[in-house]
Amino acid sequence: MGGNGTSGAAAVIGLGSMGFGMAQSLLRAGFVVAGYDPASVALDRLAAAGGRAAASPGDAARGADVVVAVVVNADQTEAVLFGADGCADAMAPDGVVVSCATMAPERARALAKRLEAAGRHYLDAPMSGGAARAADGSLTMLASGSEAAFARAEAALAAMTGTLYRLGDAAGQGAAFKMVNQLLAGVHIAAACEAMAFASREGLDLARVFDVITQSAGNSWMFENRVPHILDGDYAPKSAVEIFVKDLGIVVDMARASRFPVPVAGAALQMFLMTAAAGMGRDDDASVARLYARIAGLDLPGQE
Repeated sequence: MGGNGTSGAAAVIGLGSMGFGMAQSLLRAGFVVAGYDPASVALDRLAAAGGRAAASPGDAARGADVVVAVVVNADQTEAVLFGADGCADAMAPDGVVVSCATMAPERARALAKRLEAAGRHYLDAPMSGGAARAADGSLTMLASGSEAAFARAEAALAAMTGTLYRLGDAAGQGAAFKMVNQLLAGVHIAAACEAMAFASREGLDLARVFDVITQSAGNSWMFENRVPHILDGDYAPKSAVEIFVKDLGIVVDMARASRFPVPVAGAALQMFLMTAAAGMGRDDDASVARLYARIAGLDLPGQE
């Protein structure tokens, strides 16, 4: 049982800024939390917060009622569940995996089918919200899965989320909703970067542009969130370019398979691909503005 005797045992696989914050939220809610991450510094941080640092995904998941997989993509999710010393066989019978990676819906459905065949439950639960919201337990989750999966995950979801959308009774539906969000997010970041580079070309005061646009109809959440990175010349990755190479790539693949045109998402994908090809793939996704600056010879803050 949990630290307060009520919540149970949870494992968090992937202890980056999001996963660690989610582990903190589970600890606060009284869960006994074990975690695994390949980075020893992440394990040390979990131990200091009161969790158990595990030697493998399976070690973290041993006996856990809830396994929260906070990894990058479907391949990593499959590896931590079914790979060497994976979670699926180690977790509690009738336990639930809360799968948070952004992935194509068909991958979520396949993972759910495989896990359910082993007697466990799978909740397709991609999330939205940054590290601060992970740490204070106010994430938004776009979740789908069986009634039993939601029931088993209920206490953990309450600890980690501020808003929980129940989007269907089968895995894949949460993933599809997430891809709609990622289409918009990627396009809005690329558009914000293009707009700021355009403003620079016009010789405008970029800080003043930010002030004006955030009070005007052209504003977006991504403009308001990412443009300060451009103004500060700070491209330390809060969300890396490669994330949108992956996510917009999934959008375009899904659209091609269903014979649906997504020309705006396709153009945004090319901007992220070009930015990655220029050596900025691991930098903040606002680096698309730096690509425009290089192409056009612009002098942005922090521009090399």
